[in-house]
Formats: sequence, C-alpha cells, structure tokens
Amino acid sequence: MNLFRLSTVVLLAALATACASAPKSASNAPAEPVVVDGSAAADATTAPALPAEPPVDPATVGAAPTVADATAGDGAEDDFAAIYGQGAYDPVADPSLPAPAQSPAAYDPWEKFNRKVHAFNNAVDRTVARPLARAYVAAVPRPVRLGVGNFFDNLRQPLTMVNQLLQGRPRDATQTFGRFVVNSTLGIGGLFDPASDLKMKRRSEDFGQTLGTWGWKRSRYVELPFFGPRTVRDVLGLAGDMPLSPVRQIEDDKTRIFLQGLNLVDTRAQLLSLDSLREGAVDDYALVRDSWLQRRNYQIESHRTPQQPTEDELPEYLQDENTPTVPVDAMPMPEISGGG
Repeated sequence: MNLFRLSTVVLLAALATACASAPKSASNAPAEPVVVDGSAAADATTAPALPAEPPVDPATVGAAPTVADATAGDGAEDDFAAIYGQGAYDPVADPSLPAPAQSPAAYDPWEKFNRKVHAFNNAVDRTVARPLARAYVAAVPRPVRLGVGNFFDNLRQPLTMVNQLLQGRPRDATQTFGRFVVNSTLGIGGLFDPASDLKMKRRSEDFGQTLGTWGWKRSRYVELPFFGPRTVRDVLGLAGDMPLSPVRQIEDDKTRIFLQGLNLVDTRAQLLSLDSLREGAVDDYALVRDSWLQRRNYQIESHRTPQQPTEDELPEYLQDENTPTVPVDAMPMPEISGGG
C-alpha cells in the first residue's frame, strides 16, 4: 500500500515537471509593438515598406506642360528633314505649288462717284427692274421669252457685222450676215434661231470693243445711271453704236418705247440667275465691277490672242448670254442728227 502511494506521487511530479518545461503557444503570446522607422529596415515579420518618393523641385511645382514639351519626343519633323532635306513642311510656303492667280487691278479712280451711282442703280433695280423681270418670267412662258430674246439679238446682228468689219474680221462679218439672213427669213423675223442649228456661231460686237481692238486697252471704269457698268471707252462706243440701232430708227414713239421697254425687261430677266451670287457678296460693287471688266477684257482680247479657251471652259460671268449688258437701243437716248 505504501508502495502504491509512493509510485503515484512520483508520477504526478513527473507530469508537473513536463508541463512546466513545454513551450508556450504563439496564439497565447501578446503581440509585440512594431516601431516604424523610415531610415531603418522593417522587421522580417512586418509588411514591406513603400519605395521612397523622389525629391520635389520647388521651381517646377504648379508648372503646366507646354506644347513644346508634348512634342519634344516626337521625331517626325526630324525624319521629314532627313528624307527631304528641309525643315518641317509648310503647305502655305510650299515652293512646288503654282503661284496664286492674280486678278488684274481695276482702273477705278472715280470709285467714290461710281459707288454712289451703283447705289442709285441698285435702288432702281430693287423697286422697278427686278419686280418687273420677275413678273415677266412668271407671266410669260419660257418659249415666248426665248423668242423675244432671239428677236432682239437678231436686230443687233447688223451692228455686230459692221464692227467686225472695222476690226478687220471679214470672215466673221460674213458669217454674222448669213446668220442674220437665215434667222430673219427661216426664223420668222428672228423669233426662232435656226442659224444656231446650222452651227453659225452667235457673236456680239460693239464699237467699244472695236476701240479696244484698235489699241485703247486701258480705260477707267465708270458706272452710268440705268446703263450700269461701262468704261470711258465704252461710253464713246455707245455714241458710235446709236446711229446703227434698228429700234431707234422707228419713228412711231409708242412702238419704239414699247420695244425698248420690252428689251430692258428681257435683259433684266436674263440676269435673275445671278441675283443670289450678288446677294451673298461682301462688296457688291467690287463684284460687279471686277466681273464686268474681266468679261470685257476677254471680249476684246479673245480675237487678238490665238488659242483662247473655249466658251465651255469660261466662267459663267464671262459668257455674253448669261451676263448681257444694257444695249444702246434699249434706252430712250436722245437722237443724234447732223443737221441744224
């Protein structure tokens, strides 16, 4: 009995010694505080430290990037220069492009006076001529209006023939005379135009063009009341054309004035298609002056210089059919007689 008790005491003592010498669990150990030090490395059991930021230059704080900075790394200009042997391409200063077209300067020393007359003509046009032309187009069918235009064009063919002879163009004068005969007979007084079907070209010549062909090339621009754009040369040309006007030879005043008025309205109706172009112009006076002078110069020079562009290649404002001027026989001008 005593031996059993002694064995039990020895076993309990051995168990107590084993428990006292066993290591403690990590879950029961208190967490050690971690000290963060920027200049020292952290302990192996802590998270890795972030990389240090580069130093900030106070002079660059708040400075926005510029275009030069954005393109500093782009070598496209250098590549272009290396290939073509020049700097960056400038489309405005490209030497391979043709020179821009230069319009001849208008000889207009009376511009201040001409602008006042132009304003007067525009007022008359807005209040009288344009409304009459629109009413004429609305009331008269197109075939009838074409017949009216052919009639007055045929009346001016003798005047064209005489000026072609004065310009030293007998071949063109012969063709113009043949055109007048064909349209006056087969065309029933010029209402129809069978001469065009026979490939007989329509031409329009006046004494102003004849003076230009004779050498009077440069003439100052002037705008006349009711007549519109002219030059001093063309004003003298009107005086030379008046004795050859068929309408002015009509003695009956009512018939003559009716034909002159109809001619004016028909001429204005042919210009209605250009009204939208003029309304959108920044300077209507300069547009009318420059386009009229350009067309007039072409009319004079087209028979002097060979290999002129064909009619289809010309701008519309250079074509006589689209931009007719007020003819001398359409205005009630005073009679010029040599007697007393």
